[in-house]
Amino acid sequence: MMKDIPVHLLQDRTSLGLQLQYFKKGDPSADKAETLGAHRDDHYIFFVLENGSGSLMIDFHEIVLSGNMLYYILPTQVHHRIRNEAAEGWFIAVDTALIPPECRKVFESRLQLQQPCMLTADELQQYHHLLALLHKKCDGDDTDPFYIPVIHALLQSFLAIAAGSYHGLSGASLKVSRPAELTSRFKNLLVAEVRTVKSPAAYAAKLNVSESYLNEALKKTTGFPVSYWIQQEVMMEAKRLLYYSQLNVKEIAHTLGYADHSYFSRFFRKVTGGSAIAFREQYRK
Repeated sequence: MMKDIPVHLLQDRTSLGLQLQYFKKGDPSADKAETLGAHRDDHYIFFVLENGSGSLMIDFHEIVLSGNMLYYILPTQVHHRIRNEAAEGWFIAVDTALIPPECRKVFESRLQLQQPCMLTADELQQYHHLLALLHKKCDGDDTDPFYIPVIHALLQSFLAIAAGSYHGLSGASLKVSRPAELTSRFKNLLVAEVRTVKSPAAYAAKLNVSESYLNEALKKTTGFPVSYWIQQEVMMEAKRLLYYSQLNVKEIAHTLGYADHSYFSRFFRKVTGGSAIAFREQYRK
């Protein structure tokens, strides 16, 4: 069943909110697709393929990638590890909280399954230089007071350039089912309304469907009910405010519609496993 598909957590692998690596042709067991099988991630994954070819299975669709291509996978999408035995390029895993809202809107606004973005030789060179610098900085001195700010600044540049590459991109897209289209509409509405609307019934009403049908559609396409995604979006917005703003936890609670900031703090800890203050300190140092 969908809900049994494992979710891989980025925090299990890094505390930076970012994982970056360059893979080469013939890298031994780089993907481990057979042993890992289908899974979801709680984060974004980007691929910048420079040479060769590879393939990905995403929500039962095979996406073929070749040199000079940019591609990304959303947190909700079920996929296998990339088959990159004959491919060369960059793998970038990014905590959703670090993706600016305007970039996220570009990446998540599609009703259809996103398609690979072809890059010109000049664009590919720009991506390579930026990611090579980011990789070098990640391997640098983590006691430097500017270690995290520099890494996150370079990451923001990559995300903005990638969003620019995809903005307005047109091309053949795979048709989606009614549940998948409803899920996309719900996610866009959720991003816009989450600060004021927390009720599954309210979202169903705004989408002109019953709460049970909306739940059914979301479970079918993502494996989780409406309440789960509302909770995730609240946490994502909280993390964004903790990362981007100077608001204190009490102010963030009120901004997100919680009159009782102590309840919000307990809620944050329950969902993320840590305190809001600890999250801010982890990413800002």
